[in-house]
Amino acid sequence: MSTDTLDATSAPAPTRPDRPVLTVSDLRIALDDGTELVHGVDFSLARGEALGIVGESGSGKSLTCRAILGILPGGLGVTAGSIDFDGIELTDLGRTHWRPLRGTRISAVFQDPASYLNPSIRVGEQLAEALRSTLGLSRADARRRGVELFRRMGLNDADTVYRQYPHELSGGMLQRVLIAIAVSAEPELLIADEATTALDVTVQAEVLDLLEDLRDELGLALVLVSHDLAVVAQVCDSVIVMRDGAVVESGRAEDLLTAPRHEYTRQLVENHREYGLESFIGKEAARV
Repeated sequence: MSTDTLDATSAPAPTRPDRPVLTVSDLRIALDDGTELVHGVDFSLARGEALGIVGESGSGKSLTCRAILGILPGGLGVTAGSIDFDGIELTDLGRTHWRPLRGTRISAVFQDPASYLNPSIRVGEQLAEALRSTLGLSRADARRRGVELFRRMGLNDADTVYRQYPHELSGGMLQRVLIAIAVSAEPELLIADEATTALDVTVQAEVLDLLEDLRDELGLALVLVSHDLAVVAQVCDSVIVMRDGAVVESGRAEDLLTAPRHEYTRQLVENHREYGLESFIGKEAARV
């Protein structure tokens, strides 16, 4: 990936150095009937730091991220707690106040990239629309910048990819397209929710390397949600483990994965040993 920085015109508002970019405190999420699904989640994240959220399906990890993004499904809501993004209380925001944040300072990439792209519009045009909307670029400038972003996402022959439709691209290429859209405005916070789950092992490793490169280059804070401990071991500084809507353990990634304290975490680690988890532990510490 190129080491050149993105255009200064898209630089995000500066994050104050004396506080985390994201602080989640006692977050509780419940159904309209009062049934609580997420029970008092706490964590903080500094600019340039990567946090992994791991747990099985139904653990509350994706609901936690959707609450941060302000996109909880209907029938669900935040009932208590705080989500502070650079001094902005996100739980208090209405739709109008979300507009200058989501997709610009806070962005996300999800599983199944094809479902987030319009099948009838060329992928380059979809990226260009995001660039025009967030940065106010002309059509010509948006196209130029879009091709460059595709190139920097590792998409070979970026000019050709720019003109293609989603069905003409592989799953790994589509995920790179979505990442390009997500980082086009240089967000301060990027949430990757199971973003590599549907990819084969080789492509998954390439996308994880891309996320690491973007984190280093842009200094963004990264939340990586996965059920795969090997994924978070490769990328994350710290990890929280969720089960049944609650955090059962948290800590530095290498410490938690080599000496887990909670029985559930020990079980997760043991289940991943056969996939070579040890070969990934410590990789993040080594790259600092």
